[in-house]
Amino acid sequence: MVSFTALALTLAAAISAFALPTDATEDTTHVHDRRGTPNGEGTSNGYYYSWWSDGADQSATYTNGGGGNYALSWSGNNGNLVGGKGWNPGSTSRTISYSGTYQPNGNSYLSVYGWTRNALIEYYVVESYGSYNPSSAASKKGTVTCDGASYDVLSTWRYNAPSIDGTQTFQQFWSVRNPKKNPGGSISGSVTVSCHFNAWRNFGMTLGSNHYYQIVATEGYFSNGRSNITVS
Repeated sequence: MVSFTALALTLAAAISAFALPTDATEDTTHVHDRRGTPNGEGTSNGYYYSWWSDGADQSATYTNGGGGNYALSWSGNNGNLVGGKGWNPGSTSRTISYSGTYQPNGNSYLSVYGWTRNALIEYYVVESYGSYNPSSAASKKGTVTCDGASYDVLSTWRYNAPSIDGTQTFQQFWSVRNPKKNPGGSISGSVTVSCHFNAWRNFGMTLGSNHYYQIVATEGYFSNGRSNITVS
């Protein structure tokens, strides 16, 4: 994919499902394949970016800034989107710093987000969120303290769901900051990924050996909002 400086999309397509933690009973047959065919991904100013929107009656604008900066705004209270900047491949030892503004109105996450292969795992370290707490719909394994904050550790399965390798069955691993960083304005912090990965392994949650991208992502679902985040 050719890298770009700015991407502005106003799309109309079928609604997909937000990447909520789900249990084995959830019906996922209606989920549109969102991560296997993203709208755009590549490199920008030395960082990797990934951007996707289902465009379901919604206006969304994603812009790659200088260095590790990106800006995202969305409106329409409809559809699903996710975008951010980071690295590819991901790392098991990186300390990720982020700063900027995060202003969701409704259902949204700000998280370190990534995938592994062998085994196929989707993972989140959620720093802040809007109206929906993602830990409410997954199986809690315990807690961990990382970078001076407490996180709930959770896992769940996704069955016949979209992934970076098409429709697959795979696990999601979650660390959800508790309490969350307050959304609605300035936000900053750091995430030592090894702290979370080691805790997950101690709870029997082992990531795959092949890391795909690892980004600080803003995700929204049937909501409005904006973020302007710089990653380093």
